[in-house]
Amino acid sequence: MKTSRLINRRHALITGLTSVSGLLISGCSRKLPPTYGNILRMGDTLTYAAHRALLAEQSLAREYSHKDITSFPAIGTTDPGDPSKPRSSETYRRLQSGAFAEWRLAVEGLVARPGFYSLADLKRFPSRTQVTRHTCEEGWSAIAEWTGVPLSRVLDAAGMLRVARFVSFYSYDGWADCIDMLDALHPQTLLAYGMNGQDLSVPHGAPVRLRVERQLGYKNMKYIERIVVRDEFDDGGKNGSIQNGWSWYTGI
Repeated sequence: MKTSRLINRRHALITGLTSVSGLLISGCSRKLPPTYGNILRMGDTLTYAAHRALLAEQSLAREYSHKDITSFPAIGTTDPGDPSKPRSSETYRRLQSGAFAEWRLAVEGLVARPGFYSLADLKRFPSRTQVTRHTCEEGWSAIAEWTGVPLSRVLDAAGMLRVARFVSFYSYDGWADCIDMLDALHPQTLLAYGMNGQDLSVPHGAPVRLRVERQLGYKNMKYIERIVVRDEFDDGGKNGSIQNGWSWYTGI
């Protein structure tokens, strides 16, 4: 009897989520992940549709206390300034040698006031500090304190236009990715310049990295160079997550 009830509940949950996904596909495709037409991304569709339909838009990822902070390995690119590495950048190496004093973040696209922001400019915005868990797609997790400016404040300062739907990011180590506006405007989505009370280190993405606390670790792009606000999805091509075998949406 208990097994039968469990099966029925599971069937009801799957049916309900599938119905939500189908409803979004037929009634409001603008709410679906841009990869929904690819059969290999059906899991993305279900996850995205379920999260967007069932979870509060501004629900917060869990935050921890300082005593919960753990060691935090740096993986992937750890120094784009190292010429021996496959994703090295001469521009990054030059900026690094000057302690990033000349670094500028470009914000462009569907904004009324495109421009460039120095590290000092970003630090003049009201900051946010949060202790959160980084969940890696490789199966490990770590907790750290992040300090930075909420992305929403920078987009507001740049005069983001109402037609905007996605925010794309480009890094010095050659990666491209994007998030939708719900994640872009989420209060915990940061342009982080500090980690555990110190300036962000090079292995962890100096001078500025993205923190998207409601997605898996690889969405938290390091070494950000440029932000583009768009009304259409850009998969990043050969430098994006999709063409490199990763899901676009990795909500947790």
